[in-house]
This record gives sequence, C-alpha cells and structure tokens, in this order.
Amino acid sequence: MGSESYWLDTAPAFTGAQVGGLPDQVDVAIVGGGFTGLAAARALALKGARVAVLEAGRVNGQASGRNGGQCNTGVAQDYAALSASLGADKARAYYLAYESAVQSVVSLVEQEGIACDLTRHGKLKLAAKPMHYEGLARTCELIRKEVDAEVQLLSAQQVRAEVNSDQFHGGLLQRNGVQMHVGRFGVGLAEAAARHGALIFQGVEVKDWKTRGSGYQVNTNKGVLHASQILLATGACQQGGLGWYRRRIVPVGSFVVATEVLPQALIDSLLPARRSYVTSRMIGNYFRLTPDNRLLFGGRARFAMSDSVSDAKSGKVLQATMVQMFPQLADVKIDYCWGGLVDMTSDRLPRAGQHGGIYHSMGYSGHGVQMSVHMGQVMADVMAGKVEANPWRELDWPAIPGHFGKPWFLPFVGAYYRLQDYLH
Repeated sequence: MGSESYWLDTAPAFTGAQVGGLPDQVDVAIVGGGFTGLAAARALALKGARVAVLEAGRVNGQASGRNGGQCNTGVAQDYAALSASLGADKARAYYLAYESAVQSVVSLVEQEGIACDLTRHGKLKLAAKPMHYEGLARTCELIRKEVDAEVQLLSAQQVRAEVNSDQFHGGLLQRNGVQMHVGRFGVGLAEAAARHGALIFQGVEVKDWKTRGSGYQVNTNKGVLHASQILLATGACQQGGLGWYRRRIVPVGSFVVATEVLPQALIDSLLPARRSYVTSRMIGNYFRLTPDNRLLFGGRARFAMSDSVSDAKSGKVLQATMVQMFPQLADVKIDYCWGGLVDMTSDRLPRAGQHGGIYHSMGYSGHGVQMSVHMGQVMADVMAGKVEANPWRELDWPAIPGHFGKPWFLPFVGAYYRLQDYLH
C-alpha cells in the first residue's frame, strides 16, 4: 500500500518552476502554490501584473493534490439548513457561487487545453438511513423551488441501479458536477500560470511579512522579496506567521484509499453511472472511479491530523468501510493510502477578503476543488478593485473560542458526530 497521493503519484512533473533566486520586487506575492494561488497567479499575470508564487513544498502538494477529486455544485451545509439560518436570498447566492465555481474549472481546462480527463457525471448524495431520505426529499423540494430545477430525488430502487450496495435508501442527484484527475489538472494550471508570466517558486517558506513604504517586505527562507500586494492562499497550512488565520480555521484530517485497477465488468456492475458519490452521515464517505478504473474511497475515518501513522490507521478503517458497503471488493488490493488537511471554518463557508491590508481566500471546508479555482480568479478581480466580485465579502470571521491553531478538541468532535450518526 503506497503512502503517496494517487493524484500526485500519477501526475506529470511540473517543468515551469523558477530555479534562480527571488526577484527584488513584484506587484503581487502569493503565499501558497495550490489551486487558489495558481489560479490567482494566472489571472493576475493575464492582467499584466508581475506575480511571484511562493510555495513551501511542491505545487499542489497539499490539499489541492491530496483530496477526493469531488468537483460539484452544492454548499458544504445542507441547503435547507442554510436557507433557514441565512435566508433564501443568501442561500441561493451561495449555491450559485458553487455552481459558478464548477464552470470556472471547466472554462479554465478548455481555455488552457489541460489534459486532465475531464468528464461530467454529476454528484449523487446517498441516504444512509430512511430518515435521511426524508431530509433529502425536503432539501430537494426547496432547491428545486428556490435555485436549481435540475436536481432530482432518486428512490432506493433507482439508487440501487446506480450503486450496487444494499446500504442506501434513496439519493439526491445534482447534475452540475465534473470529474477530473486533480493531479494532472494542478500541474496543467501551474504550467499555464508560468506560461502567462507568473514566477512560481517551490521550496520557499514564507516566515513573515511587514509593511514597507506603500507595500510589504516578505521574509522567506530563501531571502527577501518586496510586493505591492500579498494574497494568502494557505488553507490549513501549519507553517509561518499565520496565527490570526489559524484561530479561525480548524485543520481536520481527511483520508483516502485507492484500489488496484478494477476489471471493467466489476466496474459496470458496481458503479455504472460513474458519478461522484457522498453519503449522508455526519462521519460519511465519498467515492468515485478514477480515470484508470480504480475505486477512490475517502472520508474522515478518524478525527485526527494527517501523518504517516494516522494515514495508515485511517486507511484500514476506510478499507473496512468500503468492503462493508461493497462486499464484492473483499479481495481487492489497496494500492494507495494517503491523508491531507481540510481547512474547516465554524460555519463551513469560505472566507475571502482582507485582514490588515493582506488579502486571503481559504476555508473551503471540503469543497475546495472547485471553489479554490474559482476564488483564485475572483481574488485577482478583487485585488484590481472589484470588491463586489467576492461572494463571501459580507461574512464576518470571528475566532473560534478556545482554538489557538492546534485542534485539541478533534477527538471530542468525533465522539459527538458518532453519537449523532447513531441517534439520527
């Protein structure tokens, strides 16, 4: 069982990284070389800005290359709950932001000709209990009424024709969703940004920054750089001077396994529609097929941070859950097992804007594949003066009480979620 991300292991090498020293002056310094930073760098370079992307490791090496590959419409919260808490207008606007984010990914792939196995199959949310199906039915009715007439409620029999498992009681189908090889997409995005003039540095850790004149001095392990603007695209990063942001983001481990290549006959009987799937439990699972016919199966598994030991333990939990869901896979080998960090906010909505003059976009809460790409491009507009382009601009961002960066409370949260799954 390999410990590398399947996406990163099967992606081509990035050839556009800078090999020399840092420039003395740029218009924009972007901290973080994931989808947000790279999409912003490309968009800013196309506007004529001189941009430097500063990535502590390798581009796309963290959440952008270690996720489950889900790229779909749908807010992280239940839409009905969101509408009840924020009102129909805001819930609709946020839902449409995610819908636009999917199209942002598709448009970028088409514009840059990125070879990333892009297909459109939609997402099916699976009801793990009869009461969950009743909740999905109410949500479906509300979404159809308020924002998206294309969603469809599937019966247990219809779901069984799509997912060859006896564990589900129906599902909610959202058609505006795509699949792609996120490793290939990430490298293609990085190459596009470099091709348009962005300077992309790997192995450059930003230690801190301070104001200097009308801009900023950015201090790194490879020297000093001066920038007129800074964009933080750091997600759940645990390095550097990000204390203000760490108090507002909970880094939650998310874990994934990928099987060996499966026979076509097994795939046709298991998941003939090849959609992206997610279960309705609080500690749920997500799964999909990869372009080379592996089953990728992920979820929280354990409420813990990601490291080599935690990833391996979580991989065993995921494999057992996968076999329970699909007994047909009992003898199938697991080729990949990996983990990563999800940048969760307390309300599971992204945050983007400015703090202390520094721009940021993060907190995608498990829906970052599409939203990070979208918000990178949005932030390029915001930094050019189009503040109204930011769909999250009105959200405040208070610190999470008792949280100072290290999520000491994760085991308690996990216990609570397990209890809720048992009771509901």
